[in-house]
Amino acid sequence: MADRLSTERTDAVAAAGERELVVGGDRPIRISAGHRIMHHDGKCSRPHGHNYELTVRVTGALTEEGWVVDKGDVTAAIDDWDHRFLVEDGDPLVDAFEQSGDGDALVVLDHPPTAEVMAIVLEKRLEATLPDTVTDVGVTVRETGELAAGP
Repeated sequence: MADRLSTERTDAVAAAGERELVVGGDRPIRISAGHRIMHHDGKCSRPHGHNYELTVRVTGALTEEGWVVDKGDVTAAIDDWDHRFLVEDGDPLVDAFEQSGDGDALVVLDHPPTAEVMAIVLEKRLEATLPDTVTDVGVTVRETGELAAGP
């Protein structure tokens, strides 16, 4: 009986097709990071920080291990941004951080470090590092209780 159940479960898993893994659903992934929107005409042009909350959705076929991806691989790609300062390429703060010896605290993006851009860049970063069995990645970045960006 146990052998038959094992085979049925294996067949069901093989036939399951794509599945979705949600990391940070009810308990978001939290990172603290600073940023500024260099060309903004308002207070967001000043250096400031947020306690961001992130949710990641990964779709794909199950791997040999029986999951879509290892949760640790998802959080590792995001943890690199924890306690960092996000700036746009060309921001004078890049030179200031490097001259002060804190260049390794920067994440330099090609676009303004808005929640929308952060979500897109993290999606692309995850797509590049996760297995080929992954077909879709969506990241939601919550900057405040009022502002969240994602797919």
